[in-house]
Amino acid sequence: MTKPDVNRLKTLLPADLAQRVQSLRFAEGRASVVIDATGLSVQDRAGLEQRVSGALEGEPGLTEVRVATMADKPVRRILAVGSGKGGVGKSTLAANLAVALSRLGRKVGLVDADIYGPSQARLLGTEGQRPVAHESRLVPVASAFGVPVLSMANLLEPGQAIAWRGPMVAGALTKMLEGHWDNAEIVVVDLPPGTGDVQLTMLQKFKPAGAVIVSTPQDLALMDATRAVELFQKSGVPIVGVVENMAGYACPHCGEVSDPFGAGGAEAAARDMGQAFLGRIPLDIAIRRDSDAGKPPAAGEGSQAEAFAALAAKVSDWLDGH
Repeated sequence: MTKPDVNRLKTLLPADLAQRVQSLRFAEGRASVVIDATGLSVQDRAGLEQRVSGALEGEPGLTEVRVATMADKPVRRILAVGSGKGGVGKSTLAANLAVALSRLGRKVGLVDADIYGPSQARLLGTEGQRPVAHESRLVPVASAFGVPVLSMANLLEPGQAIAWRGPMVAGALTKMLEGHWDNAEIVVVDLPPGTGDVQLTMLQKFKPAGAVIVSTPQDLALMDATRAVELFQKSGVPIVGVVENMAGYACPHCGEVSDPFGAGGAEAAARDMGQAFLGRIPLDIAIRRDSDAGKPPAAGEGSQAEAFAALAAKVSDWLDGH
């Protein structure tokens, strides 16, 4: 087959594939096509060979089509979200931070590393969906908000308890972090509270680029947040900054602002530790209601979305600077 015939083969391909062709050769009845698969999902890559073969099928003299793919490996960084203490709204903040980063144009994935108490399936509205495996690796579940997620909640029946020891928990975390994250540049990891097996496994096997620490303004939460900061620092993980969550409650009837958990404590603690203060997220019934409904406030409009957008902008700037 002559060169013009090779060019004809390329014209038979759909436009989206033709522009991805890196090389196309023909010899002894066999067409060999190299496709640039950068940016394609695992599912789209899996269907490339069938699409190319289908487009070229029936061409005179062509008996076999071989398809190879190539793609630039994305630089992927882990962003840990930790607290040291439960009940501070860390999972809600992690989900909304991931969504807000995605709205800034970042390619973001989310790992729910709280193995015993997974909640990201509820927060991102993916309950009932199960991840599939491709080449022995998990393919994250797509959400409606542009953030794919892997969570034990998508692998278990609702309400099913997890009675695992440390090695099994570490294995589950590894499977999720080594999933098919495609072109995600940032994987936000929602850590369980405390400084136990999951944190140590991640620090030893998957060095985060940085850690966001979440705390309420009250003293008890700040004590544990300080311990979380120390763990990351000892492991050489930079602290992006501290977020004060559930900060201030505006009465929906009279508009008066009260501070049931105190005010300014996380900012003062960040200053004392020499860490950046990333801002406050209010105690707002709309955040609770929308989160329970699987509709992250960060995906919408209004003051709640603006608070998460401001946080994401600071985190994004930090990532660009490091």
